[in-house]
Amino acid sequence: MRGILRRLGPLVAVLLAVTLVAVAQGAERSRAGTASAEEGGGPRPGSHWVGTWTSMPQLTEPANMPPPPYTQDGAVLADSTLRQTVHVSVGGSRLRLRFSNAFGGAPLPISRVSVARPAGGRAGVSAIEPGTSRPVTFDGRAATTVPMGALMVSDPLDFRLPPGANLTVTVYLATGQQSTAVTSHPGSRTASHMLRGNHVDATDLTGAASVEHWYFLSGVEVWSPARTRATAVLGDSLTDGRGSTSNHNDRWTDRLTTRLRADHRTADTAVLNQAAGGNRILQDGLGPNGLARLDRDVLAQSGVTSLIVFEGINDIGTAPATPEAQQDVADRLIAAYGQILVRAHAQGIRVYGATLTPFGGSTPYDDAAGHREATRQRINDWIRTSGRFDAVVGPGPGDTGRGRSEPPAR
Repeated sequence: MRGILRRLGPLVAVLLAVTLVAVAQGAERSRAGTASAEEGGGPRPGSHWVGTWTSMPQLTEPANMPPPPYTQDGAVLADSTLRQTVHVSVGGSRLRLRFSNAFGGAPLPISRVSVARPAGGRAGVSAIEPGTSRPVTFDGRAATTVPMGALMVSDPLDFRLPPGANLTVTVYLATGQQSTAVTSHPGSRTASHMLRGNHVDATDLTGAASVEHWYFLSGVEVWSPARTRATAVLGDSLTDGRGSTSNHNDRWTDRLTTRLRADHRTADTAVLNQAAGGNRILQDGLGPNGLARLDRDVLAQSGVTSLIVFEGINDIGTAPATPEAQQDVADRLIAAYGQILVRAHAQGIRVYGATLTPFGGSTPYDDAAGHREATRQRINDWIRTSGRFDAVVGPGPGDTGRGRSEPPAR
C-alpha cells in the first residue's frame, strides 16, 4: 500500500492544483447550468443534484457472487437483507440513491430500503447508530422494480450527510433477483453484510455473512448549492483501490477528496471513482471498456463538470510485446482519448489527461525488450504535448519507467 501511495503522491498533489483551476474556470458554467429549483419544488433556489459517491457497475463473476445460501440455482439474495456502507465526498442535507440493474438477467425487485449512520461512523460494519435509520421510497412507495439494463433513482430524502462521512444503505429483497446474472462492483475494499429475512430496521445484523463487494447500489447524490460540482475519474485498478486497506477508504481518490476538502476553494468538489481493476479503454474485460461506459459513468452523472482520464496501462500490458502490436495499440489509444475528449467537451466537461504510471518489474507487463515501456512513453508524450487535454496531471518527461507498478487485480 505504501509503495502505491508513494507513486501516486505526486499525482494527487498535481490533481489538487488542477482541480483548483477547474473550480475557478468552471464556476460560471455551474451557475448557468444549475436548476432554479428541485424537481417538484426545491428548498433552495440555485441548488442542484451532485453525485457524491459512485461505484462502476459490472457483471458479477462467479467467484464474486454472494456466498451460499444467498446464491442459489437461478436466484440471488431471496428473502435476504443486504447492508452496505459507502464513503461520500461532499455532504448535504438531502440525498437520493441510484440502483443499477445494468447487467441483470432479470428484473431487480427491491422490497425495502433504508439509510442510516454506521456504528461509530465506520466503514464496513454491520451495525448502525440507533435512531438514525430512515426509510427510502420510490415515487412514494417502499418497493420498486428495476427493469433489466435500467437504473432507478430513489425519492429525495431529508438526511444530513456530512462531507467525508460513511453512509449505511440496507436493502431487503423478498423474492430476490431471479437470475445469477447480477450487477455489482467486486472491488469495494469495503465489507458488505447479508442475512436471511427482513432486517432493514435492525440495529445489527448478528450472524450475517460478509463479503468485500457492493451489489446493486451504484450512486449516492446530494442536493447541493450551485457552487458544488463533481470530478469523475475514469480508471483501472490503481484508481479502484488496488493495494488500499479494506474498510479504511484510503484509495488515492479518497486522499484527493480529503485534500480538496481542506482547501476552501475546493471544499465543494466531489470526486466520483468510476474505475475497476483490469479495466481497459479499448476492449471489454473486467467491466465494459472505457469508451463503452463513458456515457453511463461520466456524462450521465449528476453535477460532473470535469473528468480525469487515468487509464490505458492495461491496454498496453495485454497487447503482444511486439513492435507491430504496440504501434497498433498506441495508435488506437490516442484515437480513443480523442473520442473521450470530443464527447466530454460536447457536454461542457473539462478533461484532464493523467500520464500512465510505470510498470517496470511488473510481471507480465514488463517485457524484456521494452516494447510496452516504449508505448507507455509514447502515450505519455502525446498526453503532455498534443494540446488536446484541458490540463495534464502526473510526472514530467523525466519519468524513466524504472518505478514499479501493479498488474491488474481486485
